[in-house]
Amino acid sequence: MDKFDIAILSRLQADCSVSLNDLAEEVMLGSTACWRRMQKLEETGYIRRRVAMLDRKKLNVGVSVFVSVSTREHNQAWIDTFHETVSAIPEVVEIYRMAGETDYLMRVVVPDIEAYDAVYKRLIQVPGLSDVNSAFAMEQIKYTTELPLKYVK
Repeated sequence: MDKFDIAILSRLQADCSVSLNDLAEEVMLGSTACWRRMQKLEETGYIRRRVAMLDRKKLNVGVSVFVSVSTREHNQAWIDTFHETVSAIPEVVEIYRMAGETDYLMRVVVPDIEAYDAVYKRLIQVPGLSDVNSAFAMEQIKYTTELPLKYVK
C-alpha cells in the first residue's frame, strides 16, 4: 500500500463513478497502471464492492431509529436465530454486537413511527430478549461512508 493506492481509495470513496482516465490523471498514473492497482485493491479486499448512495428522504425512509437490544441468552443457537431474524428485516441497515450492558445496537430506517412499530413487532418475536430500547434521531449531523485512510499500513 503506497501513496498511489491510498489516493485511488480516497477518490473512489468520494465517487466510485469517476472514469478510469480521470482517476488515473488525478492520482498521476497511467490508465493501465491505475486499472491494475484498482484490480489488486479489489482482489486483496481493500475494495469490497462499489455501490450507489441513495437519498433516504426521496425513498421515504428518512427516519433513523437506533435500537439497543439486550438478552439473557448467550448461546450459539440463540445468536444464530437472532442474526437470521434481524438480517431478514430490510429496514435494519446496520447491526453491531456490543460489549457492555447493551448486547446489540442497530440502526433502522423507516418513514415514520408506525413503520418502526411494525419492525419492532417482528424484532420482539425473537425469544430471550430482556430489553429493547429505541431512540429516534432528531437530526443527522454527520454521515459518511468514507473511512479514514491515515492508518493504512
